[in-house]
Amino acid sequence: MTKSIHKRLGRPISILPTKQRLAYSPRTDLAIEAREMMVGKPAPIEGLDESEEHLEGITITRVHVKTKVAERKIGKKKGQYITLEAPGLRRRDPDLQERVTEAFANELKSLIQLPERASILVIGLGNRDVTPDALGPQVVQKLFVTRHLFHYMPQILGDGKGYRSVSAVAPGVLGITGIETSEIVQGLVENMRPDAVIVIDALAARSLSRVNSTIQIADSGIQPGAGVGNHRKPINQETLGIPVLAIGIPTVVEAATIAGDTIELVLEELRRKVPGNAANAIFDRFNTREKVDLVREVLTPVGHNLVVTPKEIDEFLTDMAKVVAQGLNVALHPAMTLEDAALFMH
Repeated sequence: MTKSIHKRLGRPISILPTKQRLAYSPRTDLAIEAREMMVGKPAPIEGLDESEEHLEGITITRVHVKTKVAERKIGKKKGQYITLEAPGLRRRDPDLQERVTEAFANELKSLIQLPERASILVIGLGNRDVTPDALGPQVVQKLFVTRHLFHYMPQILGDGKGYRSVSAVAPGVLGITGIETSEIVQGLVENMRPDAVIVIDALAARSLSRVNSTIQIADSGIQPGAGVGNHRKPINQETLGIPVLAIGIPTVVEAATIAGDTIELVLEELRRKVPGNAANAIFDRFNTREKVDLVREVLTPVGHNLVVTPKEIDEFLTDMAKVVAQGLNVALHPAMTLEDAALFMH
């Protein structure tokens, strides 16, 4: 750096080396945000297909990363990413929740394309004792699991038509079990031999507006903990040998991202109302990455990364776990209606 930030700011502050700074981008698990964060107005990318559909109160965005080139540019693994955005979910609107559930189930069906007699293993990732991370365990509690019924009480399902063999587990987290989640999943897959795995996890978003109002479905698998910088071994088709579908809802945003956006808004307002003010004279000397570095250092005491979640996270998570579980029940069991699926909510 030709001129250090601490000299321009007038106080000492350490900044990451240039090579590390260039690698930084605001954390997000959402493919739609990774696309939006590309510098300037996004131009068409070879090997990347995009489409958007608008329903009542719901926007469905489909991003298909088809090549290694597109994978590198967008920073997401090859695969299909479907994002359902419904800002009204934060108002806890029951009618909208039902419409989102139906739309989610339809998108899930179109992406996974399961045979009639397929067996599915659902994995609910996360720590059930940490609310923003408890999406997976909460969804698993609300699923209609049938594998044991097919084995021990087949008469309950009649001839079994319209129902698939579904099993579910919430394996916990490494800090509690001492076992990598991927090792647990691999062991289950080797013994149970399901036709597909569905992984559910809480995600991190770039934008606070997408927290608790967005669902992402991806056929590229998942890397547990990636959104908050705690990378674990991936769970995908390459590691398991069968199709892996990942379902996630953003529940947190990095604090540095919010603070950085706030500073930019304040500075923009000052530029508009007080041209030539001292604050702009100082901060306009920094490029975007340097501003983010400054915010991250202030908000990262003793090496801890801070993330933010809404204070209503308990209510939101209960609602969203219900939406995902009902959608899964309908998508995995063709004979089940939304009304039937609602009976399993508790």
